[in-house]
Amino acid sequence: MSLLTEPFQKHQQSVRIPLWREAALIREWVQLWAAPVFYGKGIPFGKAQAVITIPGFMCRDVYTNCLTKWLARIGYRAYPSGLERNNDCIERSLDRLLQTIETAATETNGKVHLIGHSLGGLLARIATARRPEFVASVITLGSPFRGIRAHSYVLWLSRRVRQRVQSADVPHCFTGYCDCASILALQKPWPQQVLNTAIYTRADGVVDWQMCVNEDPASNFEVSGTHVGLVFNPDVYRLIAGQLAQANGARIAPISQYRDR
Repeated sequence: MSLLTEPFQKHQQSVRIPLWREAALIREWVQLWAAPVFYGKGIPFGKAQAVITIPGFMCRDVYTNCLTKWLARIGYRAYPSGLERNNDCIERSLDRLLQTIETAATETNGKVHLIGHSLGGLLARIATARRPEFVASVITLGSPFRGIRAHSYVLWLSRRVRQRVQSADVPHCFTGYCDCASILALQKPWPQQVLNTAIYTRADGVVDWQMCVNEDPASNFEVSGTHVGLVFNPDVYRLIAGQLAQANGARIAPISQYRDR
């Protein structure tokens, strides 16, 4: 597939998007429990391959626990990220994530799949750029890897985090202007051997959805729903099952059948 060639837009920008509509995530959660995909119906199963779920900004692994347990039920060796809370210096968060990746790869004797929500998706992409030999595929869920264009409240929270984690040695920590190895890794070409899928929603009330898509339209999949509800969205679960099977070489119906549902 072709790769994202535009550089990461370093400057953070507030965008006017309706944060209030994120309350609709409750509907997605209810729909998931009623959906056949949640019970493993009509989807390909895994064969104990390692999958790591990575929560978004300010969240713990408990936020992606529903997704993690579902992955285990459909045949994967599912691992939480190991992050205490995703609100630390990117380098420190990445160190913890890489430890989880190496553990999962060792225990399953194979490459791992990474599924990251929002900031968790950026960490998944950075980890892949830094250690591509460990990664089989990456799925990002509403992850603004093109640049930070977000609701003003989200940017306010990120400034609070930056005040806590920055130091004289790294004054731009937690911004696009940081020159640490992790942020610089976002500029690297995507490793061709790693299957890359970006799932997004145009109704995103947290970040600008246009920052969450690859340059190659074949690797982008739009769903209906909220930003915070992407980890509970039944259409996302169907896409994940198909993408993981494709990355594992299974002969399945084309993943494109799940596009724009």
